[in-house]
Amino acid sequence: MTARQSHETRRSLSADQLARYRRDGVVFPISALSGSELVFLRRTLDELEGLLGGKNIYGRLSQPHLHFRWAYDLATHPKVLDAVEDIIGPDILVHSSTVFCKEGHSPGYVSWHQDGYYWKLSEAKLTSSWIALTDSTTENGCLRAVTGSHGSVVAHSEHKTADNMLTTGLRLVGDVSQSQILDVTLKAGEMSLHHVNLVHGSAPNHSGTRRLGYAVRYLAPSVRQTRKHHAVVIARGEDRYGHFEPLRGVPSKDLEEGISASAHFGQVFSVS
Repeated sequence: MTARQSHETRRSLSADQLARYRRDGVVFPISALSGSELVFLRRTLDELEGLLGGKNIYGRLSQPHLHFRWAYDLATHPKVLDAVEDIIGPDILVHSSTVFCKEGHSPGYVSWHQDGYYWKLSEAKLTSSWIALTDSTTENGCLRAVTGSHGSVVAHSEHKTADNMLTTGLRLVGDVSQSQILDVTLKAGEMSLHHVNLVHGSAPNHSGTRRLGYAVRYLAPSVRQTRKHHAVVIARGEDRYGHFEPLRGVPSKDLEEGISASAHFGQVFSVS
């Protein structure tokens, strides 16, 4: 039995979860990481913070899956890919990734937006995972989704503010319906998946605890993108289309090498 046939007989997401994704544009919680995996990741990120001189360093790490082995391994984690495969199919590219960190009592927020507006894709076969490395709660500024908002791309504007964690300042034009807002709460080690055109954002962290998570976007190779893009990781299956440059090799496990590679990338490639 091939890996593809094996997955077809053991779906990761249930029929109810798939139905919720199609209806709401988001599904959670999905089990992703073990306790030992969480311990390893937290220790690694603690070490990385120390090397970079303390907290609030994650905005300086552009596309960490291209430069750090821990991020590459997390983005290509089999349990994560199993769930993604149920959404976009057996051929999977890692399109992009971001570490999001909100310290306790911090003002950082994410404005209401659709990822699909920015990337300008030929079709909506992209799903985003949000992997919780700490508990993600209403109080500490969890992801918030506007359910059922993924049917089409709507108007946006760009307005940069100091506290908006979207560096472009991208934001929805107009208001969202309060009755459609869903708090995507997760325990550490769980994840959510959301549609590329889902309107989503997050509020500031009003708690005394840190909220830390890793967002990874997964794309079907058939999709074209108008905007310039960096290399992608062929995470599962094959790419028979060649719309994107594939990453050659895997990143080093050495954190200092990763920091150097990330800094160089940030100087030569500014599109995230």
